[in-house]
Amino acid sequence: MKARVTVTLKAGVLDPQGQAIEGSLKTLGFPGVASVRQGKVFDLVLEGTDVEAARSQITSMCDKLLANTVIENYAIEISN
Repeated sequence: MKARVTVTLKAGVLDPQGQAIEGSLKTLGFPGVASVRQGKVFDLVLEGTDVEAARSQITSMCDKLLANTVIENYAIEISN
């Protein structure tokens, strides 16, 4: 089973890397970009077929390691 975890900064948390990317895009000739927020993606391959058990395990991974839940949100997508 495959899973993708997308981690993004919570609203209101400053994103200097996103601001730098936004500025660079404008410098490169993309003036229509109003805002950029950066994040990270984790692609996982899991053994087993129990989707709910996998979701529970991935949630624990996110809470313990993959995301800083004080300043970041995460979304989990699971596919077979």
